[in-house]
Amino acid sequence: MYVTISAQKLEGSYPQSVSGYVAYLEKENEGVSKEEMEHFFNQYGEAINREEVIKEIDSNTAKLKKTEPKFYSITINPSQRELRAINNSVTDLKRYTKAVMEAYVTSFHREINGRNVTIADIKYYAKLEHKRYFKGSDTEIIENQKYASEILKLKQELRKFPMEIQSAQKGTQPTAKKAKLVKQRELHKRIEQLEREAPHQLHGKRIVQGMEKPGNQSHIHIIVSRKDATNSVSLSPGSTYKASKVTINGKEVKRGFDRNQFYKDAEKVFDRMFAYNRNYVESYKARKLLKHKPTKFFLKVLQLPSNEKALALKLLKEQQVPVTTIPTNKVQLAIKALKQVKKGIDVGIRSSSIGY
Repeated sequence: MYVTISAQKLEGSYPQSVSGYVAYLEKENEGVSKEEMEHFFNQYGEAINREEVIKEIDSNTAKLKKTEPKFYSITINPSQRELRAINNSVTDLKRYTKAVMEAYVTSFHREINGRNVTIADIKYYAKLEHKRYFKGSDTEIIENQKYASEILKLKQELRKFPMEIQSAQKGTQPTAKKAKLVKQRELHKRIEQLEREAPHQLHGKRIVQGMEKPGNQSHIHIIVSRKDATNSVSLSPGSTYKASKVTINGKEVKRGFDRNQFYKDAEKVFDRMFAYNRNYVESYKARKLLKHKPTKFFLKVLQLPSNEKALALKLLKEQQVPVTTIPTNKVQLAIKALKQVKKGIDVGIRSSSIGY
């Protein structure tokens, strides 16, 4: 389970309205029947329309400066393995989202009127999406890039040919034009060859940015207001404070949001709700260790019981973390091999959201 929290930005600044983000989240509803549409929902309602979302979020920004975020975006990205475990069920994903938001409020080190923050104190709207598209940071796009660049260069060269050459038929042109026609055909053949040779293909075509990703890609976007439901208290998951106290006007006030705890709890909620047997490498704890202490991470993987280790290595390979060079039986050789795979670690972490 890969969960993120971010303050939405537009050209380097925080948007003063949520309308643009809502419009973005409505993109999958374009061109589909009413029965197939996914609508916004929250703890208390289903089929909430976009106008209500915009009105409720935009009117809940009292005393916030233009330089402060008015809302936050939370994304819940189950892996394909997790989605298979629940049969990609829309009902289960929505039920899980509501449980995650319960975990969200308990991650605040805050009090409202002398009590802990509850689900009734926040204003949020969630939207389920079923598609994802390849983007520039994906491994497939990065590794296809040299082919894409050469293809683009060849196509630019093709555009230099006059239209009469581009549409000419063999045997109908003078010698000079025939030479250009041969050159043109050579360029077309080279382009076709590069298209075939690109390492990442989907349905017989080179993977390019904007192409829809295969398999189950269901994920959830959540818009949560910076202010509480009464529009009087600021609840920021972007706080740099995990759990602390500060004195304001002579009164001691709790502050902070524990992101680590929230990410762990979101994972635990899924496992508990769906009796999911999580492998070590699927855990937030493991991803964090992989990012900061890769050697320790791989040694931990190698020390797993045989069945768990086999699955872990399989999942890592599917996440495109280069583990083929890591021996599974000699720890010292494994440490040496780690130096060869560090370049792939960040890619693996990015891929973990939906890769396995």
